Amino acid sequence: MTVNRDISVSKSWTPTSWRNHPIAQQPNWPDQAEYEAVLKEIARRPPLVFAGEIRTLRDQLAEVCAGRSFLLQGGDCVETFEAFTADNIRDKLKVLLQMAIVLTYGSKAPVLKVGRIAGQFAKPRSSETETIDGVTLESYRGPAANDLAFLPEARRPDPWRLLRVYDQSAATLNLVRAFTHGGFASLSQVHAWNREFVRRSPRGRDYERVATEIDNALGFARACGMPVDHSVTSQVELFTSHDALFLGYEEALTRADSLTGEYYDVSTHFPWIGERTRDPDGAHVHYFSGVGNPVGCKLGPGTTTDEVDALVARLNPGNDPGRLTFIVRMGKDRIDENLPPLVRHVRAKGHQVVWSCDPMHGNTFTAATGQKTRHWKDIVAEVRSFFAIHEQEGTHAGGVHIELTGEPVTECLGGAGNITESDLVTRYETACDPRLNNEQALELAFCLVDLLHV
Repeated sequence: MTVNRDISVSKSWTPTSWRNHPIAQQPNWPDQAEYEAVLKEIARRPPLVFAGEIRTLRDQLAEVCAGRSFLLQGGDCVETFEAFTADNIRDKLKVLLQMAIVLTYGSKAPVLKVGRIAGQFAKPRSSETETIDGVTLESYRGPAANDLAFLPEARRPDPWRLLRVYDQSAATLNLVRAFTHGGFASLSQVHAWNREFVRRSPRGRDYERVATEIDNALGFARACGMPVDHSVTSQVELFTSHDALFLGYEEALTRADSLTGEYYDVSTHFPWIGERTRDPDGAHVHYFSGVGNPVGCKLGPGTTTDEVDALVARLNPGNDPGRLTFIVRMGKDRIDENLPPLVRHVRAKGHQVVWSCDPMHGNTFTAATGQKTRHWKDIVAEVRSFFAIHEQEGTHAGGVHIELTGEPVTECLGGAGNITESDLVTRYETACDPRLNNEQALELAFCLVDLLHV
């Protein structure tokens, strides 16, 4: 499907005009000249993604908006330089593929796959600084800015890290494209994706049954002489996304498409604006009003209908399906009260948006052991409320936005593995927020199948 696009960019918009607007959540770069020199070097580099890919994603998001598809978006809370290995990238891709297989097979509907990958290196913070034992340093803002270690030299923002972000993103994209188009993502590999520790779990065994049925279907089609080694069954489209927090980096990777003249942010296919940076008059909203990418925008429990209208007016003035995704992050205790008025208002106004649920960020708490965590049952409770609200309002629950990893970490409580607070120290490896492990993510996919009515 190809849709008409009209983002009605203001004549005053340029890739640099965001600098004239108030901006939040930026590092305090100590040497502005050095920072600008790094951005100039990044601006010389090739694009990480291409305008044609971005347009394809917008078309597919339009299908989600129309209720004919479902958006699965997931990956690391924050990518790190230390965890940059082929195995880690493969395992993240594997759990997304497993979830997508379960959702597609269970719902009999297309699933649009978007990774929090190849660019998710910056994190917003609730405070500019962090104090430990009377020492105050700048908060950790992700590896794009500084280091997690609580040391003055580590927390000093270093703009050369942005160049490393670009290089790692390029290498990650190269490997992801090899995996998704080189046979690893073939439907004939559905059994191979099930790692031993997942296969032994209850949901792993459920997945094995799905994989066996897919194998049987492929075998039947092959026996009937139907082509089953087509790209449809042997390749997968996976798009990238990240919180586009540091606008200098995004500006450096803004290019005009040679075919259309339209500007695109070629750092990622699908950038999103966070809850702390979605000021309709702020720099982030202004910047993304002028690029052709589909844009996500997080909505917390305090979001008003006036703010929704202002965001739509700036980010999707042409009311283009697939252009704007509202990613709801309210928490299980507040979604039932705060989301229905927004959904009802958007429907009444005729705003064409994709609704997606981020059930992670509103359900974070600190365990008695000191680690930030989330409980699997709270995550599922928010997802269930999200679907129930949309069913009640006659609208489409379009997707989920999950922080997850392909590793058997112990960061979120509960799930089939029944992780307890005492288990958190076993493999608590996140650099920022707790992630679902592969078993919990797969279990969530089976729960989603029960909710999907695409």
